[in-house]
Amino acid sequence: MTTQLVQPPRSAAAAKKTTNWEKWGWIYMRGSGVVLLVLIFGHLFINMVAGKGVQQIDFAFVAGKWASPFWQIWDSLMLVLAMVHGSNGMRTIVNDYVSRPGIRKTLLGAILGVCIVLVVLGILVCWTFDPCPAGAAAADLPSFCPAP
Repeated sequence: MTTQLVQPPRSAAAAKKTTNWEKWGWIYMRGSGVVLLVLIFGHLFINMVAGKGVQQIDFAFVAGKWASPFWQIWDSLMLVLAMVHGSNGMRTIVNDYVSRPGIRKTLLGAILGVCIVLVVLGILVCWTFDPCPAGAAAADLPSFCPAP
């Protein structure tokens, strides 16, 4: 009678040699998931339920929200947590299902790169958004901006 052993996951062997990134990834997923629930449902409530509901969402509504540092921080935190949460999930899937080291490294690098680019672009939009830029033509400005 032969006993067949199940090979441990690749990540388990790596975790014994260095910091246990799998454990910290697991903890992050649980913590960020709870925080994201609060952030997302708060976002949905303010945008979809409070006030006039969906009818209130337009350029002026977003401009008004992002004029407040509170909403900039709220949306930035939601963006960063969601992107890192999703990227960590994709990293786990790649580690579990891609067996060739070169392809795995390439995919993990692509996931990291896309996450960084999207977070940086999202943060830039959230913190540098100006609905009434100086020097813009009056025809290009929304109606709530003062005339130049």
